[in-house]
Amino acid sequence: MTDTAFAQADPQWLALIGQAREWFAGPHGQLLLREEQRLLEEELARFFGGYLVHYGPSAEPPPVAGQIHRNVRMGAPFPGVEIVCEEQAWPLGEHAADVVVLQHGLDFSLSPHGLLREAASAVRPGGHLLIVGINPWSAWGARRVFAKDALHKARCFSASRVADWLNLLGFGLEKRRFGCYRPPLASPRWQARLAGLERVAGKWQSGGAGFYILVARKMVVGLRPLVQQRREPMGKLLPLPMAKVNRDNPNIDGKA
Repeated sequence: MTDTAFAQADPQWLALIGQAREWFAGPHGQLLLREEQRLLEEELARFFGGYLVHYGPSAEPPPVAGQIHRNVRMGAPFPGVEIVCEEQAWPLGEHAADVVVLQHGLDFSLSPHGLLREAASAVRPGGHLLIVGINPWSAWGARRVFAKDALHKARCFSASRVADWLNLLGFGLEKRRFGCYRPPLASPRWQARLAGLERVAGKWQSGGAGFYILVARKMVVGLRPLVQQRREPMGKLLPLPMAKVNRDNPNIDGKA
């Protein structure tokens, strides 16, 4: 893909995705992606269906779901992207995908709400939406404040906030997972020394990890309230007069 076929795209958005793509190719981004790949493959292994749509700025091959018939990669016009689209204009029909994966799509987005609506609309009823985001309440989120690279431009929404958005869009949160407890150190030697943190902290799933994965299922699809039929007012029930029995009348039994 080239920029020529996508000349009308927002240049600010293209620049943001390009910078994020370069950052994920560096040592910090690679560390995150390795840990994410492992957890995503574990989650995707239990899904099945026709189509999986992946959206994200990374140049690395996305995780594959073995029981999904077709995996499609969407996004900005960069190598590896199969369907070129802007973040708020997905060329998919409603309910077209069984699974949609937003891997740091919200982190590097000019309109996160618009992107999330597009992704939610593409999921079929009963399908799943997986969101991977940088945890702001971690060493990675703290580094974002002082970073001079593309990480400084990441939005870093909290997992609870994104879960609230999903609830408003008709999704039920099934699972919340955390990963990459090692601090953002560029040295491979220090990354190897601190690899034990993944086994210890990952077992307890504490909230100080570098990224989170939200697994949500689409529960409702544009439900319309039932229109109650108008009930015509019924007439009042009036008590009928009861016949009085004259027990003093000797002719009551018909006898003379």
